[in-house]
Amino acid sequence: MIHPVLGEIVCVQSPRARRISIRVRLSGEVRVTYPRGVAQRRALAFLEEKVAWVEAVRRRLASRRSVLPESLTPEEESARIEKLRRAAKVDLPLRVERLSQQTGLQYTKMTIRAARTKWGCCTGRNTLSLSLFLMTLPEHLRDFVIIHELCHTVHHDHSPQFHALVDRMTGGNEKALARELRAWSIR
Repeated sequence: MIHPVLGEIVCVQSPRARRISIRVRLSGEVRVTYPRGVAQRRALAFLEEKVAWVEAVRRRLASRRSVLPESLTPEEESARIEKLRRAAKVDLPLRVERLSQQTGLQYTKMTIRAARTKWGCCTGRNTLSLSLFLMTLPEHLRDFVIIHELCHTVHHDHSPQFHALVDRMTGGNEKALARELRAWSIR
């Protein structure tokens, strides 16, 4: 669909969506996702309210793209991922165990994957799955992501209770850390 200001946008109705959301990819592509039972025109009206925000995000992403390293060859990218995987296997299990003991939040097991859409996730069975790209983050943000996922072992949602727990476990710094993490992208 073509928006008069933003150009091409993608609208997706998702049974998993709980609210209308807008995502701007690093490429500048805009995706509007909305739940079943919500009319597409309502989702587009929400987008209209956020046009200035989308344009600001696009500008920020464009400046980030300009400082990214040049594309790697497939062989170089594969070597880079293997280097990150080795580092993650050494660092992340010890870090998760330390943070679990410090916070008292228990998990059942942990896996490391090459996920490019999320830094981490926690299943309903309290299995943590962490992206090896966490190794590109500063240590305090790695800890923040892990604490966030450990808090999901108590609250399997993003409810106010969940955010209160994360905030308590991060010494009242959840919002500042989340804001700092948003400046990073998985690549």
